[in-house]
Amino acid sequence: MPEQTQGNATKGAPSGDLGRRLAARRVQLGLTREETAARAGMATGYLRHLEEHAGAAPSQGPLLRLAGALRTTISALTGGDADLPPGPGEAGRDPEFTELTRTECADLLSTHGVGRLAVGTALGPVIVPVNYSVVDETVVFRTAHGATPSLASGSAVAFEVDRIDDTFSEGWSVLLRGHARTVTDIGEERRLAEQAHSTPWAGGRRDVWVRIEPYAVTGRRISV
Repeated sequence: MPEQTQGNATKGAPSGDLGRRLAARRVQLGLTREETAARAGMATGYLRHLEEHAGAAPSQGPLLRLAGALRTTISALTGGDADLPPGPGEAGRDPEFTELTRTECADLLSTHGVGRLAVGTALGPVIVPVNYSVVDETVVFRTAHGATPSLASGSAVAFEVDRIDDTFSEGWSVLLRGHARTVTDIGEERRLAEQAHSTPWAGGRRDVWVRIEPYAVTGRRISV
């Protein structure tokens, strides 16, 4: 891990919800609390305390070990990079660029989350983030009447998801191009609501379902 980055991130008290970020990161890596504690060289009970107590503020040593165990940075664990765009670090040494297969793209898409929708408007193309799910090998999302994502209906659109690991200068992206349509069947709307991964983060009344049926899906990965 970059020592300079970690050092800068340890100035002052943690700026975010450390416990929530710790738990989310280890779950993302598929690690149990016991496995994470062992990697960090600490007692499982202490890690439990850090995850479950909002006021926990460990010293630099435990934070450094946890960052190493979870393949991340102190800044990411403490929320210090919450308002920074991803990818500020330098490129890794000898990066390898590979094209993803259609199966690999489908697997990455199906993890659900937030994607970027590119849609045409009267003022030109716009890219907006949307919470999405994958149902029946199509991308679906919920929006509101008149909102920018609803303008995708009846047109060809692009939809992109990606993941960037700033610590190791690695990442991947998947680009889907397809035709979008508004779901009008009540039964289909109900089924999508039951299978959706989450509700829109934007909140409010968002009862318009849009489905993107892909005609092209491509992806790429950069690894070191």
